Parts: sequence; structure tokens; C-alpha cells
Amino acid sequence: MAVTSTLLVDYGSGNLRSAAKALERAGFEVKVSSTPQDVEEAQSIVIPGQGHFGQVMTEFKDSGFEGPIREALQAGLPILGICVGMQLLFEGSEESPEVRGLGLLPGQLKKFPKGLAVPQMQWNTLQKVGECPILNGLTAESMAYFVHSYYVPEDGGVQSGALTDYGVPFWSVVSQGNLHGTQFHPEKSQAVGLHILRNFRQLVESHL
Repeated sequence: MAVTSTLLVDYGSGNLRSAAKALERAGFEVKVSSTPQDVEEAQSIVIPGQGHFGQVMTEFKDSGFEGPIREALQAGLPILGICVGMQLLFEGSEESPEVRGLGLLPGQLKKFPKGLAVPQMQWNTLQKVGECPILNGLTAESMAYFVHSYYVPEDGGVQSGALTDYGVPFWSVVSQGNLHGTQFHPEKSQAVGLHILRNFRQLVESHL
């Protein structure tokens, strides 16, 4: 049986150990790497991230991964961003207005409005919108665990994924071609998170 692998990018941000374990449970052979050249041999790429947008984006740019990952995306390689790793895919964030995101997806992240407990720390539902293969097989009652203060607005330009409501509707999952992202951590979202990672693995296998 062929091995399905993924490259978990180590650029100085993200809980690599828990992400790697979750990906392994989903059936991946995981290579954690801080070497941009490893992107050339990857079957798929996972970009983790947690913390302050500006700091995380700066670390990512300094890592040397940006160019190779852009090339991999253009070549059709499946890519998954997790938490702030998903936020980096957008044009920017109110958290660091002076720092540009990767701009692979349209839109600017905003901070949750006053009156809401920030960060959102709770289980919340995922409402699938459009074609989103990493959500295949999940029901309308499926829930993921969120910990975040900034969100991708519903009207930001995303076309497919999942919407979640926390005072305002926001994109909790994004899916555009071979580029995917989850605002929540799949590794903290129990069976639903594992299901999403297994769906991502199936995407990778269909690409091989």
C-alpha cells in the first residue's frame, strides 16, 4: 500500500507535535521540516500557526518557505493552513495592519466586535457553503473547537468552505482549488477534526 505523506512546515510557529500526531492518526506519514527545499519533494503541505498575526507572518517570510510554497500551490499541490496558518493566506489582519499577508485569498481579518468575549473559546458549528471537499461527510450538527480573536468576514471574498456564527458570521473553513484552511485546530476538535484531516488525505491521494 502506497504511503501518503505531508510536509508539516516548521517556521517557528505552531504546535507541531500535536499537529503531527493528529495528521498521523489521519493516515499521513509526516515530515516536520524547517528546510524550504523539502517542499520540492512534498506530496502535500500543512502550514500551522498560532499567536500574533504580525509575528507569525514575519517568521514565515523569514523562513524562506514563501517562494517554494507559492510555486507548489501553482503546481496544484494540496495545501492546508491551520489557525493562524489559515489567516496568513489572506491579505492582512487588523491585528497587524502594517504587515501584509500572503494574499492567496481575498480579504482582511477583523477583530470580533465589542461585547463579545474575546477570544472565542468554545465549540461551535460549521455550516458548509459551496464545494468544500475537506468537509465531505460531515453533518450540519458537526462542531469544532475554536480559540481566536480575529475572523475572516463573510463578505471578504471567500466562495466556499464553512461559515460559523459568533456574534457575526465568519469563514471557519476555506476551500479554493487545492488551497484549504481551518480557523480551528483539527487536532483539538476530536472526531470532526480527524474526519477533516482524513478528507484532506483523500484529496492528496487523488492528486498523486
